[in-house]
Amino acid sequence: MLEVSKKITGADKVWSIRDYPKDNEHRTIRIGDHLCQDVREYLMATGKRGEDLLFSTSTGSPVSRNVFRTRVWLPAVASSKIKQHVRFHDLRGAHASWLLAGGADLKAVMDRLGHKQIQTTQQYLGRLPDADDRALAAFETIRNRKG
Repeated sequence: MLEVSKKITGADKVWSIRDYPKDNEHRTIRIGDHLCQDVREYLMATGKRGEDLLFSTSTGSPVSRNVFRTRVWLPAVASSKIKQHVRFHDLRGAHASWLLAGGADLKAVMDRLGHKQIQTTQQYLGRLPDADDRALAAFETIRNRKG
């Protein structure tokens, strides 16, 4: 979904649904069973089907960035009691850091995020406080392997 601003179009909003991502390459990522179940229950509860937007206004039209930011994102951040400024896009970096902190392979994280260069993904490695401990544990695991 792409929202084009009034500055460009002269209209209040123009919505365009694109069937391709910004890099023209589709990407599929796995999600856990619990999230699948939550989405399934949400779809059943809201009666959404087929081409319906997953999140929309009560009339089924897209939710603007500003409405999402002011009515959903900012209240959620405030209720979380996070002290620093957090943007919605920061969730992407948090996801990458959590994957790496949990032991995910760097290449797998690169593919999941759609990065073309491994260096782009590597920027999230610096945020891991226990990286050296995990590296030593991995070395010890391989060193002590039998056979």
